[in-house]
Amino acid sequence: MLDDLVSILKHECLLDQQRPILVGVSGGPDSLCLMDVLAQAGYSIIVAHLNHGLRLEADAEALKVQQYAQRLDVPFLFGKTDIPAIAKRDHLSIEEAARHERYRFLFSQAEKCGAQAVAVGHTADDQVETVLMHLIRGAGLAGLKGMVYRWQPTPWSPEIPLVRPLLGVWREQILEYVDSHGYQPVFDPSNLDTGFFRNRLRHELIPTLERYNPNARLLIWRTADLLLEDYRLIEQLISEAWQGCLHKEGAGYLGYSYRKILELSPGLQRHLIRRAVATLHPDIRDFDFEALQRVLGFINTPSERKEIDLWGGITLSLEGDILWLALQDADLPRDHWPQIASKERYELDVPGELHLASGWVLSAEESTISERELDEIHGNSDPYQAWIDLRTVNLPLLVRSRLAGERFAPLGMDGVSLKVSDFMVNVKLPRRARPGWPLVCVKNTGTQGEEIVWIPGYRQSHRTRVITQTSQVNLLQLKKSLDTP
Repeated sequence: MLDDLVSILKHECLLDQQRPILVGVSGGPDSLCLMDVLAQAGYSIIVAHLNHGLRLEADAEALKVQQYAQRLDVPFLFGKTDIPAIAKRDHLSIEEAARHERYRFLFSQAEKCGAQAVAVGHTADDQVETVLMHLIRGAGLAGLKGMVYRWQPTPWSPEIPLVRPLLGVWREQILEYVDSHGYQPVFDPSNLDTGFFRNRLRHELIPTLERYNPNARLLIWRTADLLLEDYRLIEQLISEAWQGCLHKEGAGYLGYSYRKILELSPGLQRHLIRRAVATLHPDIRDFDFEALQRVLGFINTPSERKEIDLWGGITLSLEGDILWLALQDADLPRDHWPQIASKERYELDVPGELHLASGWVLSAEESTISERELDEIHGNSDPYQAWIDLRTVNLPLLVRSRLAGERFAPLGMDGVSLKVSDFMVNVKLPRRARPGWPLVCVKNTGTQGEEIVWIPGYRQSHRTRVITQTSQVNLLQLKKSLDTP
């Protein structure tokens, strides 16, 4: 068996014999076999054991693992935790809490020790059980391919990989190995408890399947191996789609071009979303078919709210051409919008320019218009430019954000006004953009008040529209500098 694993350790797990590996050893046959195989193959190992606080005999088992580590003359690290208390606190099953705490312990120790990887003793039998578990719960190719020899990044570390060198080794081979090398594995009675889902698969479902086909385990393992190769091909397509669609990435959020995502096939959309969710929430394990279908439904027919809550504290929202997946407390960027601080006020001369945050430039220039140009102005299709009749305004122009309760009489409503907040809702201006959206205003003649003459990107006021008698206009334009990414 050692000869067969040498290639796996080098070519699949990508392990370097000159750098230490942290090995998670529970004291069971799988982890003892892994520990010994790595040591015999000439790798530098550090043995780590976590007492879950679930059984009275756990302290004695930890001592036995320590003695085996001493026999191999390798370092031994020990940790102890209270899984029942953690499960209660975090509303997890005992199984999930133990898994999470075990890996948290292993990776924290690996980081302290400068280990190149964390190695665990998952076997071919574990692979079969994992594939069946995913199949029963509902999974696509990503789940049916099972576990991989090398996993990076993981939920516990972006730099340190998790390796599983024994994924191609059956439990019968492992038992024979540890027996022939003088190990006496500990026995965990919880492995017989069919109250745990995985144990029901192991002791009830798989024996039933083997009555239909004695080679059921091997065939399921081979299927997962074949699907892994197919998945690697799909991963290449996903990576290309990812690069083509990704607009912005930051702490707790991913932004994609909505237009480009719509151009993808449904299959690529699914895989892209799965990767995005895994990137934001690496330890998510229950992002199921229904959750994925909700995302696809939103992409193809966004709701009026243009925002939905997904599983695990992730939100999905559409803002213009940007589709955001973000953790609920993420601070999404605003640089794709023109924005102004709530208490800032600026004067804009004519002609003149005003430089806003994130490379946006608001400009004004005065010009005369001909009858031919009048038709062009009335047919204006660019919401980021407006022609203002100079006879209707008092210069200079003022630029600020909205005020509470103020009103606006947009072009096309014959002077009827509505609250600015209602106008922004009606034109579907994203909620996050509304407080800082720049408004172009003028002072009202004879009063202390101000009038909004243009909401860039949407509408100018009805009163300032260009009519047949207009000869002098103020051309307002809002653009993003070409030098700004």
